[in-house]
Amino acid sequence: MSVEESSVPLTINSVIAESNEVNLEINKEIIIAGQKTQENAKEKEEEGFKTKKREKISEVWNDFDIVDGSKKAKSSPFILALHSGKFDMEQMREATAHWIMMHEYPFTILDEEGFNLMMRRGMPEWQKISRTTCKADCMKIYEVEKKRLKKSLECIDKISLTTDYWKSKTQKIEYMVVTGHWIDSCWNLQKRVLSFINIPPPRGDLQISDAIFKCMKEWGIENKVFTITIDNASSNDLAIWYMKDTIQRSRTLACEGNLFHIHCCAHILNLCVQDGLKEIEDIISNIRESVEYVNRSEARRMQFTECVQQLQLKDKKLIHDCKTRWNSTFEMLSCALKFKEVFQMFKERDHFYGCFPQEEEWNKAQKICSLLEAFWTATHIISGSEYPTSNLFLLEVQKIKSSLDTYAQHEDLFLKQLASKMKEKFDKYWGDCNLLMAIAVVLDPTKKMLVVEFCFPKLYSELDASNHISKVKEIINSLYEKYVVEETNKGAPHPSESESFASSSVKRNQQSSMYSWDDFDDYCAKVETSETKRSELVDYLEKGHLKRNEIPKFFSCLEWWKMNRMQYPILSKMAVDILAIPVSSVASEATFSAGTRVIYSYRSLLSPDIVQALLC
Repeated sequence: MSVEESSVPLTINSVIAESNEVNLEINKEIIIAGQKTQENAKEKEEEGFKTKKREKISEVWNDFDIVDGSKKAKSSPFILALHSGKFDMEQMREATAHWIMMHEYPFTILDEEGFNLMMRRGMPEWQKISRTTCKADCMKIYEVEKKRLKKSLECIDKISLTTDYWKSKTQKIEYMVVTGHWIDSCWNLQKRVLSFINIPPPRGDLQISDAIFKCMKEWGIENKVFTITIDNASSNDLAIWYMKDTIQRSRTLACEGNLFHIHCCAHILNLCVQDGLKEIEDIISNIRESVEYVNRSEARRMQFTECVQQLQLKDKKLIHDCKTRWNSTFEMLSCALKFKEVFQMFKERDHFYGCFPQEEEWNKAQKICSLLEAFWTATHIISGSEYPTSNLFLLEVQKIKSSLDTYAQHEDLFLKQLASKMKEKFDKYWGDCNLLMAIAVVLDPTKKMLVVEFCFPKLYSELDASNHISKVKEIINSLYEKYVVEETNKGAPHPSESESFASSSVKRNQQSSMYSWDDFDDYCAKVETSETKRSELVDYLEKGHLKRNEIPKFFSCLEWWKMNRMQYPILSKMAVDILAIPVSSVASEATFSAGTRVIYSYRSLLSPDIVQALLC
């Protein structure tokens, strides 16, 4: 009895002990499972920052076996040349300077903790770069690249320049930007900012002329400048006149300097458009306020969108304009006209909307848009920087002229007055024949002389058109003769010193008779050159232009001359120099702008030398 009584509690104790052990094991498993879950979750989080390994598709992996979870080679048919990289802080400094110059970042970005933290995470050896050090590195890069570009400019025969003006509002400094344009040996159009010049006041014609001459001398291109494209300010006209006069004292300009000064076409179009927009300032203001009123509140935008959906319109978003860029104003008006009925519905739902344009104002906005469309298209074409523009602009000018002439005779009084005012400004600048556009279009194989004969009667009176066509033919022949002479002189052999010394006695004895032989040689060279030089030009013009059905979809004028340079060796060189001339002096993003280009505030406090290094 005592034994049985004593055995029961022993059994209970053993069971309790065993259950405790089981609980401990379960708890351990739960803890381990929880840890694994946390580790897996952490790995998944980290996987978001890791790039996924792509599948290995190379045949070389067929020679590998999986050993301990990793692939190892069966044999070694090749020698591995991989080794760990070496960190070089000097290269990182150079790369950082390039990064700042390319993306126009402020130097203060180097002081930001986030930037330095990112660099240290990627490269523990990273050392913080000071702003002063980075400025010095930028100057070194600028000097190296300048020498490299200067070396490449030695290989070109002619270069065309453009000038534009930028302002630094903080320092009240105005810079003149000089940009070079040429076509390289690979027949690619090249453009480089050569100088960012600070011209201290007073900025007159002589100061502008001297600054451009200084830039030309610095780059060694004073004898290679073919044309200069500049806006139509009176001081610029006088500056170019001084330059032309100075250059002609030391060398001969092509076509007696008639091609040296090119008026900026974008500036001329901008002036015409601004005259037109002034006539409807109140209407533009009303439409601009309407767009701002809708976009100012999310509730209004939702209400406006609801009206758009009810009218089943495709366009759903209003466009806001920039007051100094007339193309954005044109786009704002064009877009708002599509929402004309929507604005009417919106007015019925929002009683606080008080700037709704009246029906007459909508009609005037429609008329100004139809008039500006030709200007908008032409400006888009001349704003290109990756293709020649000089050969494309004559047809666009003719379209604008025809549009203005048509609207100037319109029955609608408002449209007639508006077109007449713009036409007056247009004729003021295009009254004289623009020789560059005519010569460039002749050198376009898809147009040639036929386009000149087609466009000039539409641009000028019958008598003036005939005279201008004759002048274009005369100039293009004269220009070609100059190229033939230049190529002939390049190929002419120069007598050696011994030959000159050996023949000196003969020359002294037969000096009088040699004069006549020299004259005869000059005459023969002139006649033979005249006969050969006409063959290329006449052959090119007599073959006719490429028909529209013969032109490929993506036709390149430069590519055509590249393919035909063996057939036209001299004419192709002339085409290269003419097609490289830009018809606009401003950057492509500023062709629609009536405002001045402005330097970023964080760069406007820098010295002119640093600004030039960063922007050139």
